[in-house]
Amino acid sequence: MQHVAFFRNVNQGQRGHPSTADLVGAFAAAGCPDAVPFQSNGTLVFAATDPEAVLPHAIIALADRTGLEREGFGMPLPALARIVDAHAGEADARRRELTLHTGAIIDLSDPDVEREAAHRRCTVVHSGPGWGVFLNERDHESNGTAVVERLTGARATSRGIPTLVRLVDRFAGPVA
Repeated sequence: MQHVAFFRNVNQGQRGHPSTADLVGAFAAAGCPDAVPFQSNGTLVFAATDPEAVLPHAIIALADRTGLEREGFGMPLPALARIVDAHAGEADARRRELTLHTGAIIDLSDPDVEREAAHRRCTVVHSGPGWGVFLNERDHESNGTAVVERLTGARATSRGIPTLVRLVDRFAGPVA
């Protein structure tokens, strides 16, 4: 089964960040030599029967290769495709982002969640275990990571729905 890895704080090609070769090499060291990078933001698609084992090994291998520690989050490609399909057709899809984290399901009705999201000019519109979809008030803003990190005290990373539409189209095809 195909899975998607999302690394936090990666801008491939910029000084002080892992390169594409570093990321692909880390996955090869973790047993996934056919991992395919998508864009230059630390997103890779890989096939594995045990992705829960692959991603931690790739994170360690990346640190060993580069001396740079980065958090990584994963999701099966079919699950990602379902989330994208649920949001891509919305009129405000360009302001939506998927935020991945290690916490529990974000309670959309929790007053603390609502307050923190409002403070960051966004709302949580959908959530599941380890992820949430945020709607930003303004174009070209990304506030989901900050909200989740503030609420959970743990790291998170986000990708815009338009970016994820392109990923799903390329690797999964149309969602039924």
